[in-house]
Amino acid sequence: MIRPALLAALLLTAATPAFAKDETPAADPARLKADVEKLVSFGTRHTLSSATDPKRGIGAARNWGATEFQRISKACGGCLTIDRIADRFEGPRAPDGVIVENVLAIQKGSGDPAHVVLIAGHIDSRVSDPMNFTSDAPGANDDGSGTALVIEAARLLSKQKHRATIVYALLSGEEQGLWGGRLLARHAQSQGWRVAAMLNNDIVGGTHGLDGTIVDDRVRVFSEGIRASEDLAGQLARRGIGGEDDGPSRALAKAAIRAGQANPAIGLEVLAVRRPDRFRRGGDHLPSLELGYPAIRFTVGVEDYDHQHQDLRTENGRKYGDTVDEMDFPYLARVTALNVALAGELAAAPPAPASVSIDGAVSSDTSVTWTPVADAAAYRIYWRRADKSDWSDSKLVPADAGAKILLESVQIDDHFFGVAAVATDGAESIVTFGGLPPQK
Repeated sequence: MIRPALLAALLLTAATPAFAKDETPAADPARLKADVEKLVSFGTRHTLSSATDPKRGIGAARNWGATEFQRISKACGGCLTIDRIADRFEGPRAPDGVIVENVLAIQKGSGDPAHVVLIAGHIDSRVSDPMNFTSDAPGANDDGSGTALVIEAARLLSKQKHRATIVYALLSGEEQGLWGGRLLARHAQSQGWRVAAMLNNDIVGGTHGLDGTIVDDRVRVFSEGIRASEDLAGQLARRGIGGEDDGPSRALAKAAIRAGQANPAIGLEVLAVRRPDRFRRGGDHLPSLELGYPAIRFTVGVEDYDHQHQDLRTENGRKYGDTVDEMDFPYLARVTALNVALAGELAAAPPAPASVSIDGAVSSDTSVTWTPVADAAAYRIYWRRADKSDWSDSKLVPADAGAKILLESVQIDDHFFGVAAVATDGAESIVTFGGLPPQK
Protein backbone atom coordinates (compact mmCIF):
# COMPACT_ATOMS: atom_id res chain seq x y z
CA MET A 1 0.00 0.00 0.00
CA ILE A 2 1.04 3.59 -0.52
CA ARG A 3 2.53 5.00 2.70
CA PRO A 4 0.37 7.59 4.55
CA ALA A 5 3.25 10.07 4.63
CA LEU A 6 3.75 9.71 0.88
CA LEU A 7 0.05 10.16 0.22
CA ALA A 8 0.02 13.28 2.35
CA ALA A 9 2.97 14.69 0.44
CA LEU A 10 1.31 13.95 -2.86
CA LEU A 11 -1.93 15.53 -1.73
CA LEU A 12 -0.04 18.73 -1.04
CA THR A 13 0.86 18.89 -4.72
CA ALA A 14 -2.82 19.15 -5.65
CA ALA A 15 -2.62 22.90 -5.11
CA THR A 16 1.05 23.37 -6.07
CA PRO A 17 2.32 22.19 -9.49
CA ALA A 18 5.14 19.69 -9.30
CA PHE A 19 7.33 21.98 -11.42
CA ALA A 20 7.89 24.16 -8.39
CA LYS A 21 9.58 21.44 -6.33
CA ASP A 22 13.12 22.32 -7.51
CA GLU A 23 14.76 25.51 -8.62
CA THR A 24 15.31 25.43 -12.37
CA PRO A 25 19.04 25.46 -13.21
CA ALA A 26 20.04 28.76 -14.80
CA ALA A 27 21.13 28.78 -18.43
CA ASP A 28 24.19 30.90 -19.20
CA PRO A 29 23.64 33.68 -21.80
CA ALA A 30 27.40 34.07 -22.36
CA ARG A 31 27.85 30.38 -23.07
CA LEU A 32 24.85 30.37 -25.40
CA LYS A 33 26.33 33.34 -27.27
CA ALA A 34 29.70 31.62 -27.57
CA ASP A 35 28.03 28.51 -28.98
CA VAL A 36 26.05 30.51 -31.57
CA GLU A 37 29.20 32.43 -32.56
CA LYS A 38 31.01 29.13 -33.04
CA LEU A 39 28.20 27.85 -35.25
CA VAL A 40 28.32 31.02 -37.34
CA SER A 41 32.10 30.60 -37.73
CA PHE A 42 31.54 27.58 -39.99
CA GLY A 43 30.49 30.00 -42.75
CA THR A 44 27.54 28.00 -43.96
CA ARG A 45 25.77 25.01 -42.48
CA HIS A 46 23.66 24.34 -45.53
CA THR A 47 22.73 20.66 -45.81
CA LEU A 48 24.31 20.49 -49.29
CA SER A 49 27.57 22.10 -48.13
CA SER A 50 30.72 20.09 -47.44
CA ALA A 51 30.41 17.16 -45.07
CA THR A 52 34.20 16.67 -44.95
CA ASP A 53 35.83 20.11 -44.80
CA PRO A 54 37.25 20.46 -41.26
CA LYS A 55 36.48 24.18 -40.99
CA ARG A 56 33.55 25.12 -43.24
CA GLY A 57 30.17 23.55 -43.85
CA ILE A 58 27.62 21.24 -42.28
CA GLY A 59 30.12 18.46 -41.59
CA ALA A 60 32.39 20.64 -39.49
CA ALA A 61 29.39 21.98 -37.55
CA ARG A 62 28.10 18.48 -36.81
CA ASN A 63 31.55 17.37 -35.69
CA TRP A 64 31.72 20.32 -33.33
CA GLY A 65 28.29 19.48 -31.91
CA ALA A 66 29.36 15.89 -31.30
CA THR A 67 32.53 17.13 -29.56
CA GLU A 68 30.48 19.39 -27.30
CA PHE A 69 28.28 16.44 -26.32
CA GLN A 70 31.40 14.38 -25.60
CA ARG A 71 32.76 17.17 -23.39
CA ILE A 72 29.48 17.30 -21.46
CA SER A 73 29.49 13.52 -21.12
CA LYS A 74 33.00 13.55 -19.68
CA ALA A 75 31.89 16.10 -17.07
CA CYS A 76 29.01 13.85 -15.96
CA GLY A 77 31.07 10.66 -15.79
CA GLY A 78 30.07 9.30 -19.19
CA CYS A 79 26.33 9.79 -18.75
CA LEU A 80 25.80 10.56 -22.46
CA THR A 81 26.08 8.15 -25.36
CA ILE A 82 26.83 9.94 -28.63
CA ASP A 83 25.12 8.50 -31.70
CA ARG A 84 25.19 9.74 -35.28
CA ILE A 85 22.36 8.49 -37.46
CA ALA A 86 22.13 9.10 -41.18
CA ASP A 87 20.07 8.35 -44.27
CA ARG A 88 19.86 9.52 -47.86
CA PHE A 89 17.10 11.92 -48.88
CA GLU A 90 16.11 13.34 -52.25
CA GLY A 91 13.64 16.09 -53.12
CA PRO A 92 13.13 19.38 -54.96
CA ARG A 93 15.76 21.06 -52.75
CA ALA A 94 18.22 18.19 -53.19
CA PRO A 95 17.47 16.72 -56.64
CA ASP A 96 20.69 14.70 -56.68
CA GLY A 97 20.12 13.41 -53.16
CA VAL A 98 22.06 14.11 -49.97
CA ILE A 99 23.11 12.23 -46.86
CA VAL A 100 21.37 13.77 -43.86
CA GLU A 101 23.00 13.12 -40.51
CA ASN A 102 21.69 13.86 -37.02
CA VAL A 103 23.91 14.04 -33.95
CA LEU A 104 22.28 12.56 -30.84
CA ALA A 105 23.36 12.53 -27.21
CA ILE A 106 21.42 9.95 -25.20
CA GLN A 107 21.16 10.22 -21.41
CA LYS A 108 19.78 6.89 -20.26
CA GLY A 109 17.19 7.11 -17.49
CA SER A 110 16.74 4.92 -14.44
CA GLY A 111 13.34 3.63 -15.54
CA ASP A 112 12.05 2.04 -18.70
CA PRO A 113 14.73 2.78 -21.35
CA ALA A 114 12.00 3.11 -24.00
CA HIS A 115 10.38 6.01 -22.11
CA VAL A 116 11.99 8.96 -23.93
CA VAL A 117 11.93 12.76 -23.93
CA LEU A 118 13.41 14.45 -27.03
CA ILE A 119 14.89 17.97 -27.10
CA ALA A 120 15.80 19.08 -30.62
CA GLY A 121 16.96 21.94 -32.81
CA HIS A 122 18.24 21.98 -36.39
CA ILE A 123 21.88 22.74 -37.07
CA ASP A 124 21.59 23.52 -40.81
CA SER A 125 21.22 27.05 -42.25
CA ARG A 126 20.36 28.75 -45.54
CA VAL A 127 20.17 32.10 -47.35
CA SER A 128 17.52 33.48 -49.74
CA ASP A 129 17.92 30.74 -52.33
CA PRO A 130 17.41 27.37 -50.60
CA MET A 131 19.69 25.76 -53.21
CA ASN A 132 22.61 28.14 -52.54
CA PHE A 133 25.08 26.13 -50.46
CA THR A 134 28.20 28.21 -51.17
CA SER A 135 27.35 31.68 -49.81
CA ASP A 136 27.81 32.48 -46.14
CA ALA A 137 24.67 31.49 -44.24
CA PRO A 138 25.31 32.37 -40.57
CA GLY A 139 21.96 31.03 -39.36
CA ALA A 140 22.45 32.62 -35.95
CA ASN A 141 18.82 32.60 -34.83
CA ASP A 142 17.58 30.07 -37.41
CA ASP A 143 18.61 27.82 -35.96
CA GLY A 144 21.88 28.41 -34.17
CA SER A 145 19.70 29.46 -31.26
CA GLY A 146 17.94 26.07 -31.11
CA THR A 147 21.22 24.19 -31.50
CA ALA A 148 22.85 26.16 -28.67
CA LEU A 149 19.73 25.61 -26.54
CA VAL A 150 19.93 21.83 -27.00
CA ILE A 151 23.61 21.77 -26.03
CA GLU A 152 23.01 24.00 -23.00
CA ALA A 153 20.03 21.84 -21.95
CA ALA A 154 22.33 18.82 -22.11
CA ARG A 155 24.86 20.60 -19.89
CA LEU A 156 22.20 21.38 -17.30
CA LEU A 157 20.09 18.22 -17.33
CA SER A 158 23.12 15.91 -17.42
CA LYS A 159 23.91 17.09 -13.88
CA GLN A 160 20.78 15.30 -12.68
CA LYS A 161 19.45 11.76 -12.88
CA HIS A 162 16.09 11.14 -14.51
CA ARG A 163 13.50 8.39 -14.71
CA ALA A 164 13.08 8.75 -18.48
CA THR A 165 15.81 8.68 -21.11
CA ILE A 166 16.51 12.14 -22.54
CA VAL A 167 17.72 12.43 -26.13
CA TYR A 168 19.39 15.70 -27.17
CA ALA A 169 19.19 15.98 -30.97
CA LEU A 170 21.00 18.23 -33.47
CA LEU A 171 19.11 17.81 -36.74
CA SER A 172 20.21 18.40 -40.33
CA GLY A 173 18.12 18.90 -43.45
CA GLU A 174 15.33 21.01 -41.95
CA GLU A 175 15.61 23.73 -44.56
CA GLN A 176 15.57 21.21 -47.41
CA GLY A 177 12.45 19.33 -46.33
CA LEU A 178 12.27 18.61 -42.58
CA TRP A 179 14.48 15.61 -43.27
CA GLY A 180 16.33 15.65 -39.96
CA GLY A 181 13.02 15.59 -38.11
CA ARG A 182 11.82 12.73 -40.27
CA LEU A 183 15.05 10.81 -39.65
CA LEU A 184 14.70 11.32 -35.90
CA ALA A 185 11.05 10.23 -35.85
CA ARG A 186 11.82 7.11 -37.88
CA HIS A 187 14.74 6.30 -35.60
CA ALA A 188 12.52 6.64 -32.53
CA GLN A 189 10.03 4.27 -34.12
CA SER A 190 12.68 1.72 -35.12
CA GLN A 191 14.17 1.79 -31.60
CA GLY A 192 10.77 1.18 -30.03
CA TRP A 193 10.94 4.43 -28.12
CA ARG A 194 7.70 5.51 -26.44
CA VAL A 195 8.18 9.23 -26.83
CA ALA A 196 6.63 11.19 -23.97
CA ALA A 197 7.50 14.54 -25.57
CA MET A 198 9.35 16.01 -28.53
CA LEU A 199 10.41 19.61 -27.83
CA ASN A 200 11.45 21.29 -31.07
CA ASN A 201 13.30 24.60 -30.70
CA ASP A 202 13.49 26.63 -33.89
CA ILE A 203 14.17 30.41 -33.92
CA VAL A 204 14.24 30.92 -30.15
CA GLY A 205 16.81 33.68 -29.66
CA GLY A 206 15.39 36.99 -30.86
CA THR A 207 13.12 39.66 -29.40
CA HIS A 208 12.81 42.23 -32.23
CA GLY A 209 9.96 42.10 -34.73
CA LEU A 210 9.97 43.27 -38.33
CA ASP A 211 7.86 46.30 -37.38
CA GLY A 212 10.16 47.30 -34.52
CA THR A 213 8.10 45.61 -31.80
CA ILE A 214 10.13 44.13 -28.94
CA VAL A 215 8.75 41.03 -27.20
CA ASP A 216 11.13 39.72 -24.55
CA ASP A 217 8.68 38.22 -22.07
CA ARG A 218 6.83 35.69 -24.22
CA VAL A 219 7.55 32.54 -26.19
CA ARG A 220 5.15 30.89 -28.61
CA VAL A 221 4.44 27.17 -28.35
CA PHE A 222 2.69 25.56 -31.32
CA SER A 223 0.70 22.32 -31.01
CA GLU A 224 -1.74 20.33 -33.09
CA GLY A 225 -5.37 19.68 -32.10
CA ILE A 226 -6.78 17.09 -34.51
CA ARG A 227 -3.96 14.57 -34.73
CA ALA A 228 -1.96 14.06 -37.92
CA SER A 229 -1.57 10.40 -36.95
CA GLU A 230 -5.30 9.71 -36.66
CA ASP A 231 -7.20 8.10 -39.50
CA LEU A 232 -10.60 9.44 -40.49
CA ALA A 233 -12.39 7.17 -38.03
CA GLY A 234 -10.14 8.42 -35.23
CA GLN A 235 -10.72 12.03 -36.19
CA LEU A 236 -14.47 11.52 -36.25
CA ALA A 237 -14.32 9.82 -32.85
CA ARG A 238 -12.39 12.82 -31.48
CA ARG A 239 -14.95 15.19 -32.98
CA GLY A 240 -17.77 13.16 -31.47
CA ILE A 241 -16.32 13.27 -27.96
CA GLY A 242 -15.25 16.94 -28.18
CA GLY A 243 -11.54 16.23 -27.90
CA GLU A 244 -10.28 18.56 -30.62
CA ASP A 245 -8.37 20.63 -28.05
CA ASP A 246 -7.01 17.71 -26.04
CA GLY A 247 -4.68 15.58 -28.15
CA PRO A 248 -1.31 14.60 -26.63
CA SER A 249 0.53 17.52 -28.24
CA ARG A 250 -2.04 20.01 -27.00
CA ALA A 251 -1.64 18.44 -23.54
CA LEU A 252 2.12 18.93 -23.89
CA ALA A 253 1.62 22.61 -24.73
CA LYS A 254 -0.54 22.97 -21.62
CA ALA A 255 2.27 21.37 -19.62
CA ALA A 256 4.62 24.01 -21.03
CA ILE A 257 2.23 26.71 -19.78
CA ARG A 258 2.25 25.09 -16.35
CA ALA A 259 6.06 24.97 -16.35
CA GLY A 260 6.24 28.68 -17.08
CA GLN A 261 3.69 29.57 -14.42
CA ALA A 262 5.38 27.41 -11.80
CA ASN A 263 8.79 28.94 -12.50
CA PRO A 264 8.09 32.70 -12.48
CA ALA A 265 11.80 33.50 -12.23
CA ILE A 266 12.17 32.38 -15.85
CA GLY A 267 10.07 35.39 -16.78
CA LEU A 268 8.30 33.99 -19.82
CA GLU A 269 4.65 33.81 -20.70
CA VAL A 270 3.87 30.74 -22.81
CA LEU A 271 1.58 31.72 -25.68
CA ALA A 272 0.08 28.38 -26.69
CA VAL A 273 -0.87 28.78 -30.35
CA ARG A 274 -3.56 26.30 -31.35
CA ARG A 275 -2.10 25.18 -34.67
CA PRO A 276 0.77 22.80 -35.47
CA ASP A 277 3.11 25.57 -36.64
CA ARG A 278 3.14 29.11 -37.95
CA PHE A 279 0.69 29.87 -40.76
CA ARG A 280 1.58 27.70 -43.78
CA ARG A 281 5.03 26.98 -42.37
CA GLY A 282 6.57 23.92 -40.76
CA GLY A 283 9.28 22.51 -38.53
CA ASP A 284 11.03 19.33 -37.46
CA HIS A 285 8.33 18.36 -34.96
CA LEU A 286 5.81 17.66 -37.72
CA PRO A 287 7.24 14.22 -38.66
CA SER A 288 6.94 13.21 -35.00
CA LEU A 289 3.28 14.24 -35.05
CA GLU A 290 2.73 12.07 -38.12
CA LEU A 291 3.93 9.05 -36.11
CA GLY A 292 1.71 9.90 -33.14
CA TYR A 293 4.34 11.35 -30.79
CA PRO A 294 3.45 14.36 -28.62
CA ALA A 295 5.44 17.21 -30.16
CA ILE A 296 5.50 20.99 -29.91
CA ARG A 297 7.50 23.84 -31.37
CA PHE A 298 9.05 26.68 -29.37
CA THR A 299 9.54 29.93 -31.33
CA VAL A 300 10.17 33.54 -30.37
CA GLY A 301 7.27 35.79 -29.42
CA VAL A 302 7.82 37.98 -32.49
CA GLU A 303 9.80 37.35 -35.69
CA ASP A 304 11.98 39.58 -37.85
CA TYR A 305 11.79 38.28 -41.40
CA ASP A 306 14.63 40.54 -42.58
CA HIS A 307 16.86 38.26 -40.51
CA GLN A 308 15.57 34.87 -41.64
CA HIS A 309 16.46 33.08 -44.89
CA GLN A 310 18.18 36.18 -46.29
CA ASP A 311 21.38 36.84 -48.21
CA LEU A 312 23.78 39.00 -46.22
CA ARG A 313 23.34 42.51 -47.64
CA THR A 314 22.25 46.10 -47.04
CA GLU A 315 19.68 47.69 -49.34
CA ASN A 316 18.52 51.31 -48.99
CA GLY A 317 19.98 51.40 -45.51
CA ARG A 318 18.11 48.25 -44.50
CA LYS A 319 20.20 45.38 -43.20
CA TYR A 320 19.39 41.76 -44.08
CA GLY A 321 20.81 38.49 -42.78
CA ASP A 322 20.60 36.15 -39.80
CA THR A 323 23.51 37.43 -37.71
CA VAL A 324 24.53 37.22 -34.06
CA ASP A 325 24.08 40.94 -33.38
CA GLU A 326 20.34 40.62 -34.00
CA MET A 327 19.90 38.15 -31.12
CA ASP A 328 18.98 38.51 -27.44
CA PHE A 329 20.93 35.98 -25.38
CA PRO A 330 19.34 36.63 -21.98
CA TYR A 331 16.04 35.85 -23.72
CA LEU A 332 17.50 32.66 -25.23
CA ALA A 333 18.66 31.67 -21.74
CA ARG A 334 15.08 32.00 -20.46
CA VAL A 335 13.70 29.85 -23.27
CA THR A 336 16.41 27.30 -22.47
CA ALA A 337 15.42 27.34 -18.79
CA LEU A 338 11.80 26.74 -19.76
CA ASN A 339 12.80 23.71 -21.85
CA VAL A 340 14.88 22.41 -18.94
CA ALA A 341 11.99 22.83 -16.51
CA LEU A 342 9.51 21.07 -18.81
CA ALA A 343 11.85 18.27 -19.90
CA GLY A 344 13.04 17.69 -16.35
CA GLU A 345 9.46 17.40 -15.10
CA LEU A 346 8.41 14.98 -17.81
CA ALA A 347 11.59 12.93 -17.43
CA ALA A 348 10.89 12.57 -13.70
CA ALA A 349 7.28 11.51 -14.25
CA PRO A 350 5.91 8.12 -15.26
CA PRO A 351 4.50 7.77 -18.79
CA ALA A 352 0.99 9.08 -19.35
CA PRO A 353 -1.84 6.50 -19.16
CA ALA A 354 -2.29 4.80 -22.53
CA SER A 355 -6.04 5.37 -22.47
CA VAL A 356 -8.79 6.83 -20.32
CA SER A 357 -12.44 5.83 -20.64
CA ILE A 358 -15.47 7.56 -19.17
CA ASP A 359 -19.02 6.42 -18.50
CA GLY A 360 -22.08 8.12 -17.08
CA ALA A 361 -24.70 8.61 -19.76
CA VAL A 362 -28.13 9.42 -18.29
CA SER A 363 -26.53 9.75 -14.86
CA SER A 364 -25.54 12.51 -12.46
CA ASP A 365 -22.15 10.87 -11.83
CA THR A 366 -19.20 10.06 -14.07
CA SER A 367 -17.01 6.98 -13.86
CA VAL A 368 -13.39 7.45 -15.02
CA THR A 369 -11.23 4.40 -15.78
CA TRP A 370 -7.64 4.41 -17.02
CA THR A 371 -4.86 2.07 -18.06
CA PRO A 372 -2.52 1.50 -15.08
CA VAL A 373 1.03 2.82 -15.43
CA ALA A 374 3.99 0.92 -14.01
CA ASP A 375 5.79 2.82 -11.23
CA ALA A 376 3.06 5.43 -10.88
CA ALA A 377 2.61 6.33 -7.22
CA ALA A 378 -0.72 8.00 -7.89
CA TYR A 379 -2.94 9.44 -10.59
CA ARG A 380 -4.38 12.90 -10.85
CA ILE A 381 -7.89 12.95 -12.26
CA TYR A 382 -8.69 16.22 -14.02
CA TRP A 383 -12.00 17.65 -15.15
CA ARG A 384 -13.39 20.94 -16.36
CA ARG A 385 -16.62 22.36 -17.61
CA ALA A 386 -17.11 21.61 -21.30
CA ASP A 387 -17.05 25.28 -22.30
CA LYS A 388 -13.55 25.78 -20.86
CA SER A 389 -10.08 24.94 -22.22
CA ASP A 390 -8.13 24.75 -18.93
CA TRP A 391 -8.51 22.06 -16.29
CA SER A 392 -10.28 23.56 -13.29
CA ASP A 393 -10.64 20.63 -10.86
CA SER A 394 -8.55 17.63 -9.90
CA LYS A 395 -8.43 14.74 -7.49
CA LEU A 396 -5.40 12.65 -6.49
CA VAL A 397 -5.91 8.89 -6.35
CA PRO A 398 -3.22 6.57 -4.89
CA ALA A 399 -2.08 3.91 -7.35
CA ASP A 400 -3.02 1.09 -4.98
CA ALA A 401 -6.62 2.32 -4.90
CA GLY A 402 -7.16 0.94 -8.39
CA ALA A 403 -7.55 2.50 -11.82
CA LYS A 404 -11.12 3.69 -11.54
CA ILE A 405 -12.97 6.45 -9.71
CA LEU A 406 -16.57 7.66 -9.50
CA LEU A 407 -16.94 11.43 -9.56
CA GLU A 408 -20.24 12.07 -7.86
CA SER A 409 -22.44 14.91 -9.13
CA VAL A 410 -20.07 15.61 -12.03
CA GLN A 411 -22.30 15.23 -15.09
CA ILE A 412 -20.59 13.65 -18.10
CA ASP A 413 -22.40 15.78 -20.70
CA ASP A 414 -21.20 19.02 -19.14
CA HIS A 415 -17.55 18.17 -18.44
CA PHE A 416 -14.34 16.92 -20.02
CA PHE A 417 -12.01 14.52 -18.20
CA GLY A 418 -8.37 13.44 -18.23
CA VAL A 419 -5.82 11.54 -16.17
CA ALA A 420 -2.09 12.09 -15.50
CA ALA A 421 0.32 9.63 -13.88
CA VAL A 422 2.17 10.95 -10.81
CA ALA A 423 5.59 9.96 -9.43
CA THR A 424 6.48 9.66 -5.75
CA ASP A 425 7.92 13.19 -5.79
CA GLY A 426 4.80 14.64 -7.42
CA ALA A 427 6.14 14.88 -10.98
CA GLU A 428 3.30 14.49 -13.48
CA SER A 429 2.98 13.14 -16.98
CA ILE A 430 0.97 14.98 -19.59
CA VAL A 431 -2.79 14.46 -19.34
CA THR A 432 -4.49 11.69 -21.32
CA PHE A 433 -7.92 12.84 -22.46
CA GLY A 434 -10.89 10.71 -21.49
CA GLY A 435 -13.37 9.13 -23.81
CA LEU A 436 -11.36 8.09 -26.86
CA PRO A 437 -10.29 4.54 -27.71
CA PRO A 438 -6.52 3.87 -27.71
CA GLN A 439 -4.87 4.78 -31.00
CA LYS A 440 -3.82 1.74 -33.02
